[in-house]
Amino acid sequence: MQTLAHFADGGPGPWILLFPLIWAAVVIGGITLLRRTVWRGRRAPWRPAADDDSPITVLGHRFASGEIDEDEYWRRLSVLDERFGRTGKGGAA
Repeated sequence: MQTLAHFADGGPGPWILLFPLIWAAVVIGGITLLRRTVWRGRRAPWRPAADDDSPITVLGHRFASGEIDEDEYWRRLSVLDERFGRTGKGGAA
């Protein structure tokens, strides 16, 4: 039985030993990409951005930062609920 990495009769030679290293680099790179994006909850570069700029989210950020008071928050939230039709989760609609 002949060995796979032989020089004599025009076989593949020692370069054949690099293929497992290349596949290992591809697998490790893929796992690293998944860990940094999808598995940690971050969006991947090819996916569209989340709906972080919705009016209700912006209103919540303004209330949390203290730009508006609680009465103003609930008044504006009720208007947004009527317009966007959000129901449940503490909505005023």
